[in-house]
Amino acid sequence: MTTTEVRATGRRSGPTYAVGTRRHLDAADIAATGIRDRWYPILPSHMVEPGAMVPVRRLNVDWVLFRDAQGTVRMLEDRCPHRSAPLSVGQHLGDRIACLYHGVQVDGTGTVVSVPGMPGCALEGRRATVSLEVVEAADTIFAFIPLTADSVPTPFVLPDRLADPEVSWFPNYAEWAGPWRFYMDNVLDPMHGAFLHRNSHSMFGGDVSARFRIRETDRGFFFEKTDQRGVNFDWVEFVRGSMDFVDLEIPYGPGAGPGGVFGIVGMSTPVDAENSVVFHWRTRRVSGWERESWRFLYRTVLEEKHWQVLEQDRTVLEVLASDADHEEHLYQHDLGVSRIRRMYRADAVAQAEQLAKANA
Repeated sequence: MTTTEVRATGRRSGPTYAVGTRRHLDAADIAATGIRDRWYPILPSHMVEPGAMVPVRRLNVDWVLFRDAQGTVRMLEDRCPHRSAPLSVGQHLGDRIACLYHGVQVDGTGTVVSVPGMPGCALEGRRATVSLEVVEAADTIFAFIPLTADSVPTPFVLPDRLADPEVSWFPNYAEWAGPWRFYMDNVLDPMHGAFLHRNSHSMFGGDVSARFRIRETDRGFFFEKTDQRGVNFDWVEFVRGSMDFVDLEIPYGPGAGPGGVFGIVGMSTPVDAENSVVFHWRTRRVSGWERESWRFLYRTVLEEKHWQVLEQDRTVLEVLASDADHEEHLYQHDLGVSRIRRMYRADAVAQAEQLAKANA
């Protein structure tokens, strides 16, 4: 695990905007493009190779990721502080990027280290580009996305299953043409497993009707069936830690190989209002020779089946209307959906009020 010891920078005089934006965001904007002041998974680690500069859009802001000379991942806003040309089309110089347009060089902390066209100008030595705190863990690059330049990153803490050395996991990354909130609605809806995934290798069992309850915890809540356990997708836990994630279990029979229950950790990161990226880690508590047996079985048999289940979700969520959650007739099975929506709406309102107060 490596951590860049930098904070979000790019402070400027004038109005206070959400970091990386240049217009006022209201609660609807924040709800659509993502809650700030959170850690988010950005990309699988293997997608940022040494010497590469990888542009991404996350929370409706354009960023560039690169590894410095020590192999540490850096994440900058993809704008040169001089004339806003994308840094990602420039030149990788080890610990810095040289902008293609005028050669301005920006290091991994967002500091301008050289202006070749005018050496000694006031821009040199300034932290003029937004840089984010980044952590690599669980084969994934995570970043803290701040609301304002004054935001202080919270301590980075992995989900329990990923931090436990006795748990074996496989990461999974996918890009979806659908709003991030649709993913959260989907995973807070265990009942869809009995219908959408009815013909899958692991969710064919159990009844197609059920009663649900919300059970509070000190870190979030469980949404669970009251009349069935250990048969299908029967419960999900939403956890609000340094990052928001869901934790769930799918029962597996002996044919799935050795080990304990099959667990899934899931997260979604907004790309913009209409697109998202989703991360899953498929987990199992298993050790010794059984661990190697499980990992071989997963790679050769189970991974393809899990992709099929994920594709069933994607296929439905991508064809939903962008305002599908604006006029519905919800019932008891949708308590988890209603709960997560209220939580995120409240977050968006609070952050919009914080921005408005800073500009009052």
